[in-house]
Amino acid sequence: MGVVTPFPAPAPRQVAFERTELMRILDLYGRMVAAGHWRDYAIQFGKDAASFACFRRAAERPEYRIEKRPALRARQGEWALIGESGVVLKRGHELGPVLAPVERKLLKLVEA
Repeated sequence: MGVVTPFPAPAPRQVAFERTELMRILDLYGRMVAAGHWRDYAIQFGKDAASFACFRRAAERPEYRIEKRPALRARQGEWALIGESGVVLKRGHELGPVLAPVERKLLKLVEA
């Protein structure tokens, strides 16, 4: 009769930040820019992970990378804070505690 043509496979999906997650990250980025720590950022969306990189200057390695890997949600947590040398500094299931080491840089001692 006729030839059956297979239905095309769906395009691979990419991992992205949700609006609330991105707002939280950009809020931290804005405060770090205002404090003079960061000057540039880069966002990368891939098939396995989404990454937000923060730079002190534009032409160097990122000081921090904030990664979201949904495949690790059930194990170590989907969020990771990665340092300049590539070492995972903090990993967790929620974004807030993972960003805590960076937010501590913004705290200043108040003299009485």
